[in-house]
Amino acid sequence: MEDDHLHNEDENIQENAGNETITRVSGMFKDWFLDYASYVILERAVPAIEDGFKPVQRRIMQSMKDLDDGRYNKVANIVGHTMQYHPHGDASIADAMVQIGQKDILIDTQGNWGNILTGDSAAASRYIEARLSKFAIDVVFNPKITEWQASYDGRRKEPVNLPVMFPLLLAQGGEGIAVGLSTKILPHNFIELIDASIKHLNGKKFTIYPDFPTAGIIDITDYKDGLRGGKVRVRAKISQMDKSTLVINEIPFSTNTSSLIDSILKANDKGKIKIKKIEDNTSSSVEILVHLPSGISPDKTIDALYAFTNCEVSISPLGCVIEDNKPLFVGVTEMLRRSTDNTVQLLKQNLELKLDEYEEQWHFASLERIFIENRIYRDIEEEETWDGVITAIDKGLQPHIKHLKRAITTEDIERLTEIRIKRISKFDIDKAQQKIDALEDQIAQVKHDLAHLVDYAIAYFTRLKNDYGKGRERLTEIRLFDDVDATKVIIRNTKLYVNREEGFVGTSLKRDEYVCDCSDIDDIIVFTRDGKMMITKVDAKTFVGKDIINVEVFNKKDKRTIYNMIYRDGAKGPSYVKRFSVTGVTRDKEYDLTNGSKGSTVLYFSSNPNGEAEVITIFLRQVGSIKKLKWDLDFTEILIKGRNSKGNQVTKYAIKKIELKEKGISTLKPRKIWFDDTVQRLNVDGRGELIGEFRGEDRLLIINQSGIVKTILPELTSRFDSDMIILEKWVPKKPISAIYFEGEKERFYVKRFLIDQEGKEELFISEHPKSHLEIISTDWKPIAEVELTKERGKERKDNLEVNLEEFISVKGITALGNQLTKEKVNQISLLEPLPYEAPEEVPAEEIEVVDEDDISEDTPSKTIKTDEEEDSDDDGNGQGKLF
Repeated sequence: MEDDHLHNEDENIQENAGNETITRVSGMFKDWFLDYASYVILERAVPAIEDGFKPVQRRIMQSMKDLDDGRYNKVANIVGHTMQYHPHGDASIADAMVQIGQKDILIDTQGNWGNILTGDSAAASRYIEARLSKFAIDVVFNPKITEWQASYDGRRKEPVNLPVMFPLLLAQGGEGIAVGLSTKILPHNFIELIDASIKHLNGKKFTIYPDFPTAGIIDITDYKDGLRGGKVRVRAKISQMDKSTLVINEIPFSTNTSSLIDSILKANDKGKIKIKKIEDNTSSSVEILVHLPSGISPDKTIDALYAFTNCEVSISPLGCVIEDNKPLFVGVTEMLRRSTDNTVQLLKQNLELKLDEYEEQWHFASLERIFIENRIYRDIEEEETWDGVITAIDKGLQPHIKHLKRAITTEDIERLTEIRIKRISKFDIDKAQQKIDALEDQIAQVKHDLAHLVDYAIAYFTRLKNDYGKGRERLTEIRLFDDVDATKVIIRNTKLYVNREEGFVGTSLKRDEYVCDCSDIDDIIVFTRDGKMMITKVDAKTFVGKDIINVEVFNKKDKRTIYNMIYRDGAKGPSYVKRFSVTGVTRDKEYDLTNGSKGSTVLYFSSNPNGEAEVITIFLRQVGSIKKLKWDLDFTEILIKGRNSKGNQVTKYAIKKIELKEKGISTLKPRKIWFDDTVQRLNVDGRGELIGEFRGEDRLLIINQSGIVKTILPELTSRFDSDMIILEKWVPKKPISAIYFEGEKERFYVKRFLIDQEGKEELFISEHPKSHLEIISTDWKPIAEVELTKERGKERKDNLEVNLEEFISVKGITALGNQLTKEKVNQISLLEPLPYEAPEEVPAEEIEVVDEDDISEDTPSKTIKTDEEEDSDDDGNGQGKLF
């Protein structure tokens, strides 16, 4: 019958075309999905903007208030009580309560509530206990200004919204998936939210950014106020414990140590990174030790962890809340404004209620004093009826009530009749007046607060910060991230092979020639004998062209790798020389590096990672009347041009062979390197402070506040400790001057030293726990000023000015040094160093350098001719030497 009713309610079947039946949904079916979607959005998944709670969270909080007696309650008991407001499942209520408890704002927990760091779940609800925190009692509840509604079965009253006087939604964050929409509001810092609310009340602009309980590092460049389309990047905090061990002390939000370690192990299995083992020592704080095999760079591994594991995650916020029973997409700035304005209105309602209460207390206290002081209670002795009693009291009060603020009601008179005789007999007029005066002061204060509501709200927020802000400082460090180039940090754990004759390259050609180590995300560049070039992705086996002469891993936008090439144009044409770089190209497209003539052949080719230019010897075939069959060609005299350039003519005669005479040196300008303090990384893009110009073996000098010094090659993947105080280009012959406090001897010492071992990390102060570095200088002639401590009863001694170069000679890095002074030192500071002309570093060989930015695709060629060509040229324009 039910089926018949549903089918007969409307003409549901519209048409039948072939095997498809089109059914028009109507009747009760029409609204079912919309009703379900509305219920999930409004009653389950999305928090309200007024108090920041989802319905189940609001019912949990109200239940805890109902049960609150200052003692802990079993969570199972609270869950059962919550079900009186709505029959959510007990498991879902317990899970929601655990999530609130783990945020450590509203609930004071006891027992095993799980661990957000490790991902461990909470104990069963019958084993753990909870009570409202002092903060929750202070800011969440006020029954007198709460709007109530009937519960699902009408037996109880539940709050429509709790009168939360704090931006709780932003402090806790919120996440939910509804039907057709979702929300993801990230948690923000407790103290910063209060400061932002105060700024808003003062009419000032403010910005707020996420702060996570798991700490970590966050890049908020694209936060976009928490609106849809924004994102934040969150990283674990990774540091280097020693040369072979990394330690992770903070993890990204939305991860835990288990998922983080799993992602590291998966990256290791896939060959993205290379690790030896992982130890998880996490308890109340995170400590994950990542042990590295020997020979693996810790700096590159840190970048690889960010590139290939959950050590860096991207989180996309989506600010969606419920307002007036409708979804509202809004940014966190507007959320805070609305929350703060709502708090002001709640404070106003609370003050108005207090004013009414104080005025009522003042009114009755005044009536009571009149009633007792003028002995009006005696006027009712003759009355026999209740109406007569009321009338007699009213008549007796009339001469004394002109100063009252409202008329006397029957209820007022009935309250007077309820005063006990004992109270009348012990009535103290002075105490009664003091009570009235105190009430008048309270009324005046409340009226003042209402008249200065913004100041009152600011004072309220300030009190919250003072009472509850301790220990809630920002955990997540805000920092700009540098983009990690995955191709530069991935472990090359795959071997690349080549079959030169057949023209195949790949990782599966294990019987052929080994080329180099590579990774599965690398590109490779291939050059063939006929002057063709191709760039392709690493694969198991790829055909690129027969007679391969050079194959290597390709680095995109690499202007420092220069290719030197000599080719014959056509089958019997002249030979040309060219130098070029390869930057941006289309993958798997074949490029011709010759002049395009059929039969062209590459006679000589070299790949130079730092723009090296070698000297070669060219031998010609004995043909006709050629006088000179052998001469040298120096690639330093060849300009670097684009890959499409024709090149410079070497000879029009046939070349017999070419031999390498002398290895090349770099012809590129020294590379300028900058240090960007915001991301704590080196770069060649001009960001930050210029450190200097670096050639091949030049190194960086790094000195930390902990007294550690080292030199490193200036690799762009290098990472730097937070206590770094010196970062500059290392001049090996320039002494380092230091003043440090020697903990065992409790005296200041001076030392000057040179670094003997490149790349070695060395401690140049003593290992005593009280030893610390006071002054460090890399000037040639540093001057220090020493301020001595004034002793009681003695004259203050003049400051000492110490020329460190004269004070002590250069000694070994491990030397103790000379004692600075026997007097007690108050302060040591560096003065301007003495002038000194540092010795110039003269390069071993003067060469013409080429700026990488000058390398272009259309640089005009210059012809190079030999003596033989000069003799044979009819026009007499030949040159007798190379240019």
